[in-house]
Amino acid sequence: MSYQRPPVPRVQVLAGRAFETVHRFIHIEAVSGIALLIASAAALIWANSPFAAGYEALWHTPLSIGLGDFVFSRSLHYWLNDALMTVFFLVVGMEIRREIHEGSLADLRQAALPVIAALGGVAAPTLFYLAINGQELTRRGWAVPTATDIAFAVGVLALLGRSIPRNVRIFLLALAIIDDIVAVLIIALFYSGGLDFKGLFIAAAGILAVFALQAIGVASAYAYTLPGALLWFGLLWSGAHPALAGVVLGLITPVVPRRAEEQPLETATRALDDLRGLAAQRVADPHRKARPLRSLRKAQRELLPPVTRVQMALHPWVAFGILPLFAFANAGVNISGIDLSIADVRQVTVGVIAALVVGKPLGVIGASWLAVRSGICRLPTAVTWSGICLVGLLAGIGFTMSIFIAALAFNDPHLLNAAKAGVLVASSVAGIAGLTWGKFTARSSEND
Repeated sequence: MSYQRPPVPRVQVLAGRAFETVHRFIHIEAVSGIALLIASAAALIWANSPFAAGYEALWHTPLSIGLGDFVFSRSLHYWLNDALMTVFFLVVGMEIRREIHEGSLADLRQAALPVIAALGGVAAPTLFYLAINGQELTRRGWAVPTATDIAFAVGVLALLGRSIPRNVRIFLLALAIIDDIVAVLIIALFYSGGLDFKGLFIAAAGILAVFALQAIGVASAYAYTLPGALLWFGLLWSGAHPALAGVVLGLITPVVPRRAEEQPLETATRALDDLRGLAAQRVADPHRKARPLRSLRKAQRELLPPVTRVQMALHPWVAFGILPLFAFANAGVNISGIDLSIADVRQVTVGVIAALVVGKPLGVIGASWLAVRSGICRLPTAVTWSGICLVGLLAGIGFTMSIFIAALAFNDPHLLNAAKAGVLVASSVAGIAGLTWGKFTARSSEND
């Protein structure tokens, strides 16, 4: 008599269908952008409501980790921006690593273009701001409009969905990362005591540890947690933004599966044959099944290169967990208490808005045009000048890094609030302008 498998309970069938629907839903890019905007709106409403004190208190709540006498205590806002966002930068770094290997950044003339565009996007806003703010007191905010908020810019781009070529997204990611690195260097050179090279040595030790694990063939992502933490701590010690550790780890993640004595498909086939044999013999001992199951998991892991496997695993957590939390923690700018009747306050606000909304796109687009026109660079595949204009507009979304630089630049609360208001208004205008331009160019492409 043949064995008949008992029917699957109805509730499991329904649950399976529901989970599959959710899985498809979360991989729609526009949905992640909508989640980001909802979180931003909620934060902005809360921060300007009668309950604004609760918003501030939440993100200033201390969170500590310790071992023995060593205790590391920071605010909840710090852990989110500087620690959890490392995972986001890791995914971004992996995406760029793939493109450098076999995508739109594989050609040197294409890879150099976002670097030049980013430098233009730093220089032009600086000139715009200084043209409006020539006095010594307000001039200190020259670096506020130089940074692009990569999380918000990518989130807004996601709202446009698949109507925008993938290489435009890669160009924006590369530009924003260069932008962030330049912003970190500006902070270190002009708004702090400089970089501590002891921390850089610790970070270098973390990178060497990663290369050592790769050299001996360690494939488990969890094994790289400790070297990654060492790299993060080293950047923190040095005075650089520690979340950039994610970019470094992403850029050195292997883009091809590691070499093995046996091909993954052969390993998987052998493991499945062993399991079928055990099933035919009606072997119920779980210990007998453990070895082929372990081989099967290993083969499954080795079928995809690490850069693809880890990125796919982290995508839902980043898109629907980390980024909305980041938006909720950083979009709550209190716009009350800004007196535009004060000349300095008005100049700072106007200077930041003009620099981000006008200077940033002009710098990005102008530098790109000059680089391509001179023959130094060429446009990536499927990226048109309309796409470059879209990137230039979205680069005007400053937000987190801009607000952070403003806090370092201004001791006067009136000027600090003016800079924050300018960043908020400019980022909103840049986001709306980018969405409008993206929709227009997508519709034009369909008509053509």
